[in-house]
Amino acid sequence: MQWNSTLYDQKHDFVAKYGEGLLTFLPENPAQAILDLGCGTGTLTAQLAARGSRVVGVDSARTMVERAKVQYPELAFQVCDALSLPFEGEFDVVFSNAVFHWIADHDTLLENVRKALKPGGQLICEFGGAGNIAAVEQAFNRACEELELAVRAPRFNFPTPEEFSARLARHGLAPVQVYDYDRPTPLKDGEQGLANWMRQFFAGQLEALPEQTGQALLARAEELARPKLWDGGHWTADYRRLRAVARKPVK
Repeated sequence: MQWNSTLYDQKHDFVAKYGEGLLTFLPENPAQAILDLGCGTGTLTAQLAARGSRVVGVDSARTMVERAKVQYPELAFQVCDALSLPFEGEFDVVFSNAVFHWIADHDTLLENVRKALKPGGQLICEFGGAGNIAAVEQAFNRACEELELAVRAPRFNFPTPEEFSARLARHGLAPVQVYDYDRPTPLKDGEQGLANWMRQFFAGQLEALPEQTGQALLARAEELARPKLWDGGHWTADYRRLRAVARKPVK
């Protein structure tokens, strides 16, 4: 999927805005080194820079990293896949917002996180939990079925707190706190809000379709989602988030 970094910043800046709450879990240590894993366009990386002496932002999407470098030229960014991180024992904190649900292989991911952390370092992350965007997915998939299309919503990785806690422990990361919560998320642009959201986050599916077919799919998905997600003035996506803090043992 090709990320549209401009659309992401203009229409979906709520991703970084909600991620600001995760910053409160950072230790108060101006000497700490922080890895922003899945940094996107760098909005939160810039805020992390005020909380550490060394901050590195990595993302697998070149378009995101290029925009981050333009917006924050004083910071360090690089294109890097979370499943092939080159770091070992370099960071006091691995921070990640709204990324892990895109990654199917959480075992390799968490093993790489453990390796990147210094002894005693922490993983601080938030991403989609079990039940996240269930109404959006249901509407999109039903519209695909009705229109006899082969595409379906992406297969996200939305674990329960129990599942993620167990996986953390298996990879040598001691859970400090792991919990999920509902976070209904208003979308921008009134009537266009849900369509804009699907164009961004279901881009891979829509790119596989002729433009007219894609428009018909979006229109039908909107119609099906309207009873649950439209309040007469704006769309509200049914987000459910999983938040986790875990520590790498000193020995």
